[in-house]
Amino acid sequence: MTINYQHIISTQEEFEEFRSSIGNPSPRAANKVISFIDEHCRNFILKSPFLSLATSHINGQCDVSPRGDAPGFVTVLDEKHLFIPERPGNRRIDSVHNMITNPNIGLLFLIPGLGETLRINGKAYISRDPELLEKSAVNGKAPLFGILVEVEECYAHCAKAFIRSGLWNPDSWLDKEVLPSVPSMLVAHAKIPNVSAEQVARELKEGYTNRLY
Repeated sequence: MTINYQHIISTQEEFEEFRSSIGNPSPRAANKVISFIDEHCRNFILKSPFLSLATSHINGQCDVSPRGDAPGFVTVLDEKHLFIPERPGNRRIDSVHNMITNPNIGLLFLIPGLGETLRINGKAYISRDPELLEKSAVNGKAPLFGILVEVEECYAHCAKAFIRSGLWNPDSWLDKEVLPSVPSMLVAHAKIPNVSAEQVARELKEGYTNRLY
């Protein structure tokens, strides 16, 4: 690291010492990982409208991006495979590019109002299977491709992060007037001349209204 922070754990020996101070996981936590999609995981995926998708380039550069649609938008093909349709986005396709160099993937499925989440790890591949794409069509528009995941690990994650953050508690939400302005952020970061935050806001709204599929 270029910044001289103190107490950084950077070696295996330091990690082992640190690990011993944390303690061991409970038998339930240690043994909860399964290698296939059982009926409980299938039911969770069926009811989930949102997931986070984590990938990494072979050079180590990481990426996490959201995927969301109507509950059940992810298709469970069998106990070892699922299919995630790729809806129109910003065309950067960072996650997809990572998969070409490194197929390892991590998924975190959420259900609104439920604190526990479902984590799935495995291998990801770009799929243009016509049958899968057609089955994923919305409003007559099929995706151009999707992500086929070969499942290696499935397990539930506890609700402590959601309880601490109050994520599903509307009383903890900020008023809209004090939320960060994403249009202003985009104008500052993209540095496109003669473009205002108001214009970007209009373009975002138009895209959210007319180009979801």
